[in-house]
Amino acid sequence: MTEPKLIDPRNLYHTEKFPKQDQDTPALQNEMRPNPDCGEETYEGSNQLENRRVLITGGDSGIGRAAAIAYAREGADIGLHFFPGEEEDAKEVASYIEKAGRKVVLLPYDLREETAPKEMIQKVVAELGGLDTLVLNAGQQISSPSIVDLPIEQVKDTFMVNIIAMFALVKEAVPHIPAGGAIVTTTSVQASNPSEHLLDYAATKAAIANFTIGLAKQLAPKGIRVNGVAPGPIWTPLQLDEGQPEEAIPEFGQKSLLERAGQPAELAPVYVFLASNKASYVTAQIYGVTGGEAINL
Repeated sequence: MTEPKLIDPRNLYHTEKFPKQDQDTPALQNEMRPNPDCGEETYEGSNQLENRRVLITGGDSGIGRAAAIAYAREGADIGLHFFPGEEEDAKEVASYIEKAGRKVVLLPYDLREETAPKEMIQKVVAELGGLDTLVLNAGQQISSPSIVDLPIEQVKDTFMVNIIAMFALVKEAVPHIPAGGAIVTTTSVQASNPSEHLLDYAATKAAIANFTIGLAKQLAPKGIRVNGVAPGPIWTPLQLDEGQPEEAIPEFGQKSLLERAGQPAELAPVYVFLASNKASYVTAQIYGVTGGEAINL
């Protein structure tokens, strides 16, 4: 009898301590040690998103990069948003999309700018010929140990990038999204179990979770599904750009039940499923990919 192919999840990817490291803004994936696995060499598509037209925010690295590569290999054309200064990572993702035989539109926009969401949607619709799927993944995360020292400008920027821009993008996109389209947000385990040094970030992630469920109720009559993904500790550039205290990097993620940080590639199948027709009866849900930590909304 042929034995099943089983993989012990505790032994996948990087299981040792991470080297001490940090980066200046913007952090680049190619400068991380070890480099995150976004499925570049492993993700295999099966036409689950054939001819879809997708906008992915924060698509140059980390979770957004993994989603972009997977979506392209599933047959989608991609509008790839990234923060200006991250062109090196974005162009590399674009090469993977083009190798999959799909079209890519590069969108270098700072989501702190109020005009960015409208311009992004207009450009995607014009260059891809429409829009049916949104992956709202861009985020700012800056560690601050004390509220006394937390700059209010940082709080404003975090809310602008993480949730206000999300409102604006959806507002501009919904008139273009047909029945059968999908919106997938990225919230976080921080929404239900906030870390004391991520007050502003965690608050936005709780807002995103609430927004996701409320928006799903509003858009269900239009046949548009809305769901969210709540990652746990995932090895991405966000962690090195002041996202974690520098001394916490070596043991990042090792307190999870699986005793390691997750990799972006481990989230891609969830993003694909939630956008695909296979999730036709799934809306107003938050899917946790946390290494074992509970999410309670």
